[in-house]
Amino acid sequence: MKLTTAGESHGKALIAVIEGLPAHLAVDVGAIDADLALRQSGVGRGARQKIETDTVEILTGVRNGETLGSPVTLCIYNKDYENWKAYMSAGACDVAARAVTRVRPGHADLSGMLKYAQNDARNILERASARETAVRVAAGGIFKQYLSAFGIRIGGYVREICGVKDEGRYSFDELPRAKTTATGMLDPEAGRLAEEKIVALKAAGDTAGGIAEIRVQGLKSGFGSCMTYADKLDARLAGRLMGIQAVKGVEVGLGFAVGSLSGRQVHDEIFYRDGFYRKTNRAGGIEGGMSNGEELVLRVAMKPIPTLMKGLETVDFLTHERAVAASERSDVCAIFALELIAEAAVAEVLAVAVSERLGGDTMEEMKERYARLP
Repeated sequence: MKLTTAGESHGKALIAVIEGLPAHLAVDVGAIDADLALRQSGVGRGARQKIETDTVEILTGVRNGETLGSPVTLCIYNKDYENWKAYMSAGACDVAARAVTRVRPGHADLSGMLKYAQNDARNILERASARETAVRVAAGGIFKQYLSAFGIRIGGYVREICGVKDEGRYSFDELPRAKTTATGMLDPEAGRLAEEKIVALKAAGDTAGGIAEIRVQGLKSGFGSCMTYADKLDARLAGRLMGIQAVKGVEVGLGFAVGSLSGRQVHDEIFYRDGFYRKTNRAGGIEGGMSNGEELVLRVAMKPIPTLMKGLETVDFLTHERAVAASERSDVCAIFALELIAEAAVAEVLAVAVSERLGGDTMEEMKERYARLP
């Protein structure tokens, strides 16, 4: 199974192609659109979300609500393209009118211009933009529906926004409530303080990052491998999560806390009563690069949005003179959206791992094989 995305932030559309899905997977487009709407919500989002109302169109691979076994192509049209057509057309267009040369700290601008021999950061930022994550969330909706057929569920919430922490401990069944809040936090008081922080940062022309926690329930043991490093489940998950724009850190289970604790405080003791089980889950559901049957627990740290309305000091790429960084339309805080995007990334990795282990051309074959696993 393989996901490929394409498209630019202000281009005509965003595209995702999923190869390797089995036949007879029921696809709920409404559920995908609901995730896309959630991705655009949350306090701190910018003006672009008022222009776009993201919905997915399935171009190939699905008939009468079921996958055919052929590649599935998803499309999200950019409504803002009509305002940018004169500058972003694949044919002749006015590239000078929206050129960006005051490269922005924290963005791909400078490194990308040097790598791809460009004099306009527009040719870099259009693809590096987090706008691309819209179609990744759409693909994630397909992967979540695929995993759901095996009883595997994914959820999450926001644990921290710019130093404001939600210190609660929540069951998996409590997680959906986070998506009904403005911040993605489950603790109302933490959410209120976080909203106040975001409002203050917006007034100051500044931005916020945060931490989201992703949890997975129902994944049986043995997905991933201890035999080859590339197949370790935690390595694959960390790689996909780190690939999300603005993510700078990933933890599994206790994460970095393991460096401060003793072995007795870290490792999950094993017991047996009608099957193996653990009383704790400090490993976050992964041992030796393989799922162990417990809930997967992952945390993702997002840096503050690097486009500031009161720009940081930089240099003009062409003149080498000191300048204030260019200001593209941007968010103040997008951690609510990041939680949805991280769910999609986790769903992709797990869908690939499940597909590799089970094989099969139809959902019926695969569900039967999953049911036989210990």
